[in-house]
Amino acid sequence: MGSMIDFARPDSGATKGYLATAGTDRASVIVVQEWWGLNDQICGVADRFARAGYNALAPDLYEGRVTQEPDEAAHLMSGLDFSGATRQDLRGAARHLQGIGQKIGVVGFCMGGALTIASAVHVPEVKLGVCFYGIPPKEFADPANITMPLQCHFANQDDWCTPDAVNELEASLTAAGVNAEIHRYDAAHGFFNETSEAAYDAASANLAWQRMIDYLSANL
Repeated sequence: MGSMIDFARPDSGATKGYLATAGTDRASVIVVQEWWGLNDQICGVADRFARAGYNALAPDLYEGRVTQEPDEAAHLMSGLDFSGATRQDLRGAARHLQGIGQKIGVVGFCMGGALTIASAVHVPEVKLGVCFYGIPPKEFADPANITMPLQCHFANQDDWCTPDAVNELEASLTAAGVNAEIHRYDAAHGFFNETSEAAYDAASANLAWQRMIDYLSANL
């Protein structure tokens, strides 16, 4: 359904991304990849958003590199400039989407979930965030500084975004008065990714998708 495009960054550079469109009168979402890269699964999520009526742009944060190996994924993620990805790639994506539809949200998974919260702090063009099992370092993006609606989906069986870390995030958001809702699932990290034999949980993924679509419809 979609296709690869080039879009401008605020620093006058360019980033590639996968764009799936639903129409100029539609709201838009930035879809932020997991640590695997911009793979077919993430492009499929963008297509799914387009079928649901949202323009969707998934930036290629690894510049064409994709892996299925956890060690290589960890290496790629550790080499990513998170500040540049947020303030340049994701903000550039938001500005590009402004030329298609006025209202823009950001949805991210795993590493992309952390970048979703970072975007909610640092990218003013974004008006809503939906985070799946990702939390950024507070010194980079303090969730207490979020001023837009935020929906979060976390797994109870997660060694990265642990239940304790989720509780801490929720407490920080509540104390700051952020308009946020957090959903927890009896599932593993990555439960939304249908290509993960170890983590995918159809019931949790379907419930999270419907909650997300309802949230986008109500707030974007």
